[in-house]
Amino acid sequence: MPVYSSLTHALAAALVDVLWFIEGSEDEQMDPDDAVKVLEGVAHVISKLSSDQRSELIDLLGSMAEAESDPARREFLEGFPEGFGLLDDAV
Repeated sequence: MPVYSSLTHALAAALVDVLWFIEGSEDEQMDPDDAVKVLEGVAHVISKLSSDQRSELIDLLGSMAEAESDPARREFLEGFPEGFGLLDDAV
């Protein structure tokens, strides 16, 4: 079991695990409408983060992607900031 450098890192890792599961679920495993509701809910919460919080999460996701050995999960982590709206206001 990994040791996390902060509570934020532990929670980000848990969030990624849940979203990775939802993204990879077949319709028989999870109702598609429920999956969309969860993903939209996460995107909404992320949209409320401050600029500093967004930057911290983007940095954490980058570190997690660099450390990830599964290519598909690494790709998911690399696409997370754009996919969940973290980059919308970062420009």
